[in-house]
Amino acid sequence: MSGGMQACRYEFKYLVPDETAERIRDFISVYLEPDEFTDPLTGRGYPVHSLYLDSKDLKLCRQTLQGEKNRFKLRIRFYDDRPESPVFFEIKRRVTDVILKQRAAVWRSAVPDILAGGLPTMSMLVKASEKSARAIKDFHELARSLNAVPSAYTSYIRAAYEPPSDNRYRVTFDTELKAGAFRDHLGIGDLAQWAKPQINGTVVELKFTDRRPDWMNEVVQRFSLKRISVPKYVECVNMVDAQRAASLEADRRIVSDQPVAIMDGT
Repeated sequence: MSGGMQACRYEFKYLVPDETAERIRDFISVYLEPDEFTDPLTGRGYPVHSLYLDSKDLKLCRQTLQGEKNRFKLRIRFYDDRPESPVFFEIKRRVTDVILKQRAAVWRSAVPDILAGGLPTMSMLVKASEKSARAIKDFHELARSLNAVPSAYTSYIRAAYEPPSDNRYRVTFDTELKAGAFRDHLGIGDLAQWAKPQINGTVVELKFTDRRPDWMNEVVQRFSLKRISVPKYVECVNMVDAQRAASLEADRRIVSDQPVAIMDGT
């Protein structure tokens, strides 16, 4: 594949009690260290905010609930509310057990034009590369094909750990999930008032390239971890749009316990 999307990665997701998450952190500290955005002293992570786009009948949300093997998500990811900070337009595709990610950094000032259906230009990109141009073009075309509109925000705190020299292994801990409604502009000014989905515990993800290391296998065995689907976007839609959420119940299913290979171009 072109565009730098050669690295194959697997992700395993678990929902565990908070105290178990702390014990896992202690265990992996022998092998990993906090990434550059996680506080090395307190283990406090960093905020991750995403605005998801979907069709008015929540087609993408339903595909997740139905466990469709070939699906995608459209989201705008950002990490703070500063006007000068870029935002990231992302496509996350799943093709059977492989996930392809595309990402383009865009100036925040360009977001209203893109959400209104305007054609993206190179001047909107933080880095005018061929890869970013392709990502934002694909995002625009997919959004237009769905008549996609802003659907719901997700927000959580992520602490991440990886080897000091690379990210072939990565363990993340997501907590404090919140759900927000879109109010005509990209922003988290009312974050304190957002709803809190009832996900009891910490979402832990074990991520690795090629082969899962023995110490990750030991983590699974020692802490009796069982994989589970925790679709943050779906849970947040349920919180911010009760009327549409009621229509989703028929689409819920148990997602099989299978590893997911990640083809990550970012």
